[in-house]
Amino acid sequence: MDIMKKVKDVFVKKTEEKTTPSSDPKLEALKLEKEKATKDGKPWVAVLNTHINKDNIKNGFFELDWNNEFIEQLVDAGYKGESNEQIVDQWFKTIAKQVLEDSGQDPDRGAGYINTKNLSDDKSEIS
Repeated sequence: MDIMKKVKDVFVKKTEEKTTPSSDPKLEALKLEKEKATKDGKPWVAVLNTHINKDNIKNGFFELDWNNEFIEQLVDAGYKGESNEQIVDQWFKTIAKQVLEDSGQDPDRGAGYINTKNLSDDKSEIS
């Protein structure tokens, strides 16, 4: 009997995990926004998440998502790369340099590097 109770408890827990919404409302809203923009043929890009290294506040990364229309817009604007991630990386670096220039800082200073990790065809992790 005791073994049957354990099996039942595990089954109930697994069933509850499947029926409990595990997604973040913000991410769900962004997903719907992306789907609508894609359906409408409009470029779309968003920051899905920002991660900060708790041991070194100067390190972290942004998780970006985009649609193909955004890539087409970047290509039309002159961005090039062998992959969508490289194209978005160039754009992101442009934005980062613009932020430095707008704050009166030298955008060509040796302040580190930007690392891009491909998460899927249309998602990257930028750190």
